[in-house]
Amino acid sequence: MKPSPKVVLGLLVILVDIAVYIILGLLLMNYDDFYEESKGAYWSVESMDRTERWTVYGLQFWNVINVLVLLLIIYRVIKRFGKKSAQQQPV
Repeated sequence: MKPSPKVVLGLLVILVDIAVYIILGLLLMNYDDFYEESKGAYWSVESMDRTERWTVYGLQFWNVINVLVLLLIIYRVIKRFGKKSAQQQPV
């Protein structure tokens, strides 16, 4: 039995999402490894160089995208179940 294209596309999107999180996590490990107290408080913007700041901003942006996509999926599921229940109710 051949999987549907929607299932394959969904799995591919999930794998790309996980890969982006892994890459951003590895980039943030650089900050953790080379942190110096003399530059500022831990995880403060002052203690980061430009690459580390952009990595943190990228991670935050990616989190926002994931939350928006999750909300879209929840909306579509609720809409679909609402449409099915409205069709099944007797008038």
